[in-house]
Amino acid sequence: MTTPHADGNGPLIPRPELTLPALRQAVATVVPSRLPEFFEDLQKAFVRAGDEDSVVPIRMFYQQWGVVVEIERHPDTAHRLHAAEQAISSPDPDVRERAIREAAEIVRAAHREVAGS
Repeated sequence: MTTPHADGNGPLIPRPELTLPALRQAVATVVPSRLPEFFEDLQKAFVRAGDEDSVVPIRMFYQQWGVVVEIERHPDTAHRLHAAEQAISSPDPDVRERAIREAAEIVRAAHREVAGS
């Protein structure tokens, strides 16, 4: 795991490694309400890996939840994403378009961070 920022605006927790124990602990810490979804996705990934005789579904699971944690461990970023997700339902097409761009930008940035870019 990386070290959190010393100031109050840093991440809630260090960035976890993309391993099952580290991700499970991180999800339990920053977004515990999503633990059932985490375990459901884990089960699906292992079933799919067995069906496909491939580790790719497991790696995709780690990446997906690494991104979730990367976003949620930064409260301001998580707040921006959740606000954008709600705004996507707006009847105003301009609001929806801005929300889609905002959400996409946040998710892409989290993917880059998790990938180490």
